[in-house]
Amino acid sequence: MEINETTYFEACVKYPDVSPFVILKIDMQRRGFIMSQQTMHKINSQRYQTKERTFSRELQENYPVSFMLRDGTSVITRPCFNGSNELEPYVIDFRGKKFIVSMSGIEIDEIYLWEKPDFYEKYTSKGTPMWHIANARPQRLDINPFQYCDFWNYGKECRFCEIVSTYNKVGEKPMFLDMMDIEETVAEALKEKGRYASVFLTGGCRVSGVRPFDDEVDLYIEVLRVIGKFFSTDKFPSQLIGAAYNQEQLRRLHDETGLMFYTSDIEVLNKELFAWICPGKNAFVGYEQWKLRLFQAVEIFGRGNVNTGIVGGVELALPNGFKEEERALEVTLTEARELFENGVSVVSCVWRIASGSLFARQTLPSLDYYIKLSKGLSLLRKKYGLYTGMDDYRRCGNHPDTDLDRI
Repeated sequence: MEINETTYFEACVKYPDVSPFVILKIDMQRRGFIMSQQTMHKINSQRYQTKERTFSRELQENYPVSFMLRDGTSVITRPCFNGSNELEPYVIDFRGKKFIVSMSGIEIDEIYLWEKPDFYEKYTSKGTPMWHIANARPQRLDINPFQYCDFWNYGKECRFCEIVSTYNKVGEKPMFLDMMDIEETVAEALKEKGRYASVFLTGGCRVSGVRPFDDEVDLYIEVLRVIGKFFSTDKFPSQLIGAAYNQEQLRRLHDETGLMFYTSDIEVLNKELFAWICPGKNAFVGYEQWKLRLFQAVEIFGRGNVNTGIVGGVELALPNGFKEEERALEVTLTEARELFENGVSVVSCVWRIASGSLFARQTLPSLDYYIKLSKGLSLLRKKYGLYTGMDDYRRCGNHPDTDLDRI
């Protein structure tokens, strides 16, 4: 039962300075969605994206990978199965030749499904389905070269994460992508002119090597060089989300590849909570060192070309998280300000409780909390003259705070 839960309709009145599309996005990410049987029959898997393989989730036919609202806002959320969310989910219906999103029986707006790219039905020369190699955001090509995370081997996985749980559920899923498969898939994807504005790489942390993350850096350098063959310039529109690398590793990525934007997700902006929620990141790097390495990355990649992400809401997780939302917001935005001051942009995603994670039985923060967090981060970005680069609404679509940046 929801107690004192601000609804989407109430929030639109309460926050007139926030786009109703962004409010809807946040709440759909919190609540998830269900679809009527009629809607299920209207989803054409030849036209829409209904399957996706990433390092963190696996979707097959019938359910849409994501949605888009009328203003171009993407909504990356999950279907709710058998009451998997304690909050009332949104409902996607098909009425009058349109997909409609509604809540509590009240129609809100028309909603669109992501179109499927041409390469999804094709195979590499080794027989690998290309949708296993790359997946498409509205204007971004995503590749996850490493489908695992070594922190799980030490019992130090991030508490909100289900990477290895997902990996173990999927039969015959390779830990590493094949370089030839990547090259052929990128070549095929780029045949669809104008579809992609950038290339994005990420995966789980790989701690092996002479120094932690050396092998991870070697892997990304190899992949970036493969992708770089398709560009005539030294640098090409690209983003990497990786571990917090030391200066030498960062310099190698910058000097030996065409990488333009570097992101290393700190996940939660509090030293004590970082140690509890991200024990692997804490053991191999540490909170203060993580921030220092982000600052060092700015010296190498340039101000505005370095980001860090947080999983908004995990700072309120029980039993060790903040007890009050206002206190959590105050601490998070204060810590974020230090990062912005040093040229690092902070972006947030809405925490979606994952069944295969240690936080599977947590309760999400309020809609009000996410609206205030998104507003706060967007205002800080404007104050310090930073921009979102590859994490804007066109390329990524996962961050409500960057959606506000364009308004």
